[in-house]
Amino acid sequence: MNQLRDPFIGSEALACGAVSRHQLRTRYRAVFPGVYAQKLSPLSLHERIVAAWLWSGRRATIAGLAAAALHGAKWIDDDVVVDLIYANPKPPPGIRTRRAVLLDGERQVVRGRAVTSPARTAFDLGREGRVDAAVERLDALVRATALGLGDVADLARHHPGVRGLRQLETAVDLVDSGAESPKETWLRLLIMRAGLPRPRTQIPVLGPDGAPFAFLDMGWENCMVAMEYDGEHHQTSRWVYTKDIRRAEKIDAAGWLVVRVVREDHPVDIVRRVRHARALRSASVL
Repeated sequence: MNQLRDPFIGSEALACGAVSRHQLRTRYRAVFPGVYAQKLSPLSLHERIVAAWLWSGRRATIAGLAAAALHGAKWIDDDVVVDLIYANPKPPPGIRTRRAVLLDGERQVVRGRAVTSPARTAFDLGREGRVDAAVERLDALVRATALGLGDVADLARHHPGVRGLRQLETAVDLVDSGAESPKETWLRLLIMRAGLPRPRTQIPVLGPDGAPFAFLDMGWENCMVAMEYDGEHHQTSRWVYTKDIRRAEKIDAAGWLVVRVVREDHPVDIVRRVRHARALRSASVL
């Protein structure tokens, strides 16, 4: 008998003869009550979402970060709690349930499972936690989908009085689908809160033939000052490191002044360096 690879409901597998009781006990483990998976294999986020949905008897609507992940959003940890819109007030650890009114169009089917629509997912995520974390989540969701921010505002108008609407409005105003990582979102918000103009993201740098050879994380084209966040992969891979050097030389030759940011940089120092770069450019045109 073949090993069942995806999470499954134990009683159903027993009923159809896919497993015996001995196999269920020895080869599989209970992920959630009544839902099993292979004993030795760690579960991915997608598999945990499937297991949580099966725990609901296939009746729940997947929501929150789990829904965002199913819509293709990145930077979501495998161990996040799976949110379900489901009328069971006592979920097992790893699942969070809540009641919510879903209007027409706020739910869709993804891979055979009910999931909140991208707009409804953004509506929920934008009202939770800190504003900066909400913007990070929305940046990733908007980047992964064709969601328009106007769709989120339209949806919010149909839910007057719901908790967190003011934060949602703030978060949506700060969203930028050009962010390619949570750290880029963090850097953009840091600069804006320091009182500097909102930077444009993913700025193309054109070569002599007029075609872009690089895209800068963010910056201002009027003064040709940019900021780039260098993650650890830039330092751990010799190939990436070498490529970055050649890329930086070409960007410098194109006239851009780039402030490079790494994890160890202090926010105050980052802002100071960016202000200094902008001041240098302003002085150079006087």
